[in-house]
Amino acid sequence: MKVLVVGSGGREHAICNAVAKSPLCEKLYCAPGNPGISAVAECLPAIAADKIADIVAAARQNKIDFVIVGPEVPLALGLVDELKSAGISSFGPSKSAAELESSKGFMKDLCARVGVPTAKYKRFAEVEDARAYVLKQDPPIVVKADGLAAGKGVTIARTVDEAITAVNDAMIGQIFGPSGAEVVIEDFMQGEEVSFFALCDGKCARFFAAAQDHKTAFDGDKGPNTGGMGAYSPVPMINAAMTERIMREIIDPTITEMKKMGRPFSGVLFAGLMMTKAGPRLIEFNARFGDPEAEVTIPRLKSDFLALLYACSQGKLDKAVMEWDDRAALGVVMAADGYPGNYLKGTVIRGLDHAAAIADVAVFHAGTLRNAAGEITANGGRVLCVTALAPTIFEAQKRAYKAVDQIDWPEGFCRRDIGWRALAKTKGA
Repeated sequence: MKVLVVGSGGREHAICNAVAKSPLCEKLYCAPGNPGISAVAECLPAIAADKIADIVAAARQNKIDFVIVGPEVPLALGLVDELKSAGISSFGPSKSAAELESSKGFMKDLCARVGVPTAKYKRFAEVEDARAYVLKQDPPIVVKADGLAAGKGVTIARTVDEAITAVNDAMIGQIFGPSGAEVVIEDFMQGEEVSFFALCDGKCARFFAAAQDHKTAFDGDKGPNTGGMGAYSPVPMINAAMTERIMREIIDPTITEMKKMGRPFSGVLFAGLMMTKAGPRLIEFNARFGDPEAEVTIPRLKSDFLALLYACSQGKLDKAVMEWDDRAALGVVMAADGYPGNYLKGTVIRGLDHAAAIADVAVFHAGTLRNAAGEITANGGRVLCVTALAPTIFEAQKRAYKAVDQIDWPEGFCRRDIGWRALAKTKGA
């Protein structure tokens, strides 16, 4: 079949790499894609991921059989619905089902109805009501913009004043645009965060993989929050018993309720979890693969990735095969100096071939461009994700940093402690 992947980041590079290996894939396109993706797919750089009509037109023009939607924005804009109207199959939820990610209030209300364990919360459309509620809370207090905010809509306020500022910034200052017109205020949860992925076909769900991301910019979990500075998979604490519990308490009730609501969820359901002393608690749902989690979970899949995603779209997930590599994967994000604040674009990156030549290493492009001289340059905050597979997380970490050290990019930086939580638990085993 002819396949189109929508997106341009490291997540989409990982998706394209896996899809290109499938015997079902006759021709692979990516819109808009990036220089790394161009090695395995024909990129359509003029077509932005949020231009729904352009994507549908390109799918028709290129006689695409199947579309895989990477980012959250085109899902929230209804790309899957428009493709369905055009008679084109796709992987991803409908606009109404993607509201699990695009509205935190909708997600929290659903959890309250069906008993999914999560933090106590209230949602607000009026700033005065939100402020009054904050004044009655004990910090830390979590303030979230209701809508999509590119991963920047959550404030963990250590004082009441910080929480009031966060409410004002979102609802009056409109720093998140219309996404902050309403806010959700919830209790702070203590524990360790884990990313848990389940594939869904509208009727049933199956565990895909778990990963642990590293959100802060610098070693030792210091510095500002980012989109993710690295990840590893599998996660030691997510064993068979814990997986079964998460599916039973969080994923399955959500899928059942969505079907009852007439919003069957098909695609990947990404549960951001807080592993508390009382057990797993839902932080939020996302309606797509995570980034950089995709770069460490998808490479571990041994079975046909395209066949698996297509089975989801056809309501046949129960018959699909999922076979996994026993090895661990660890990915290190390389970002432009200054990220997540102001950073310089256009700096030249060398040595990528040397890094990729190391056995069981893949270099995923997250924010790159090719300049007029044919050189790879930085074109974003998070620019690369260097992923290594090895028998243990300890060995995968060593291999990933060996590859990172082959890359010549003076204007870039990375954390040097990705995987530290797992290594602390296993004592380097």
